[in-house]
Amino acid sequence: MADPGITLDADHETWSDAQVETTVTVDGRDLTVAYYEAGADNDGPPVVFLHGIPTWSFLWRGIAPAIAEDRHVVAPDLPGYGNSQRTDDFDRSVRAQTAVLADLIADRGVDKVDLVAHDIGGGVALRYAAARPAMVRKLVLSNAACFDSWPVEYVNSLGVPGVVEGWDDAEFEEQLDFLFAEGAYGEADPAFVAGMKAPWKREGGRTALARAAVATNTNDTTSIDYDAITAETLCLWGADDVLQPVANADRLADAVAGDVTVRPLEEAYHWVTHDRTAAYRESARDFLTE
Repeated sequence: MADPGITLDADHETWSDAQVETTVTVDGRDLTVAYYEAGADNDGPPVVFLHGIPTWSFLWRGIAPAIAEDRHVVAPDLPGYGNSQRTDDFDRSVRAQTAVLADLIADRGVDKVDLVAHDIGGGVALRYAAARPAMVRKLVLSNAACFDSWPVEYVNSLGVPGVVEGWDDAEFEEQLDFLFAEGAYGEADPAFVAGMKAPWKREGGRTALARAAVATNTNDTTSIDYDAITAETLCLWGADDVLQPVANADRLADAVAGDVTVRPLEEAYHWVTHDRTAAYRESARDFLTE
């Protein structure tokens, strides 16, 4: 198990050092997945945290360690992201990432999980919960990709061959700052921005970002049987997000069969776990432990 004592304000290097690795099989391929794990095997099923594009499990640094005080938590870097495998020879779609999640959960031999998910991680959680409704007890969805709400035009453009690879270092840095620094509500936490940028700035990062972007496929969420989802669901949403607006949470409330609560967090854009960390942490913890 990874270091359970990681602090809520850890930097990305400390977070990476606390991760461990496993192997999952998707489409007949063995892929290496890095993940953060903490917490005792105590009350309730494990809680799995799923990030989106273009982030990694560091998105949950201010949330997951606090939940680990009450529950067992696992926060993977989806393949293609963060410290997981990023070779240029496998599918990174929501469909494929759902298979990654299924393999991770099956390896633990549990009969229930709770899922906390952001952005395309929300699409992964929704696909998993629809296909295996008996496995998912609770869902926390935040500014999630769902229905036909994605991909957004900017992310789509990153997948065009040669676009990301064609930027010089200064242009690439500027684009990453646009995503993470300018994308924050108010002044961005430098540790958050540095952490989100770090994996993409490593060797192979530009190609990995382009492949992640081109893998965004609307069909992966339009094909979900939302009415099959029976998990109690909290839509904990950045209220001011223009990429995945809170109206999408209302659509989920109408479509999902289980009980759904929509809770917008004001003064938060798409990076809601950054913009309203304390409020997000409190709401998620209350919902997961009640």
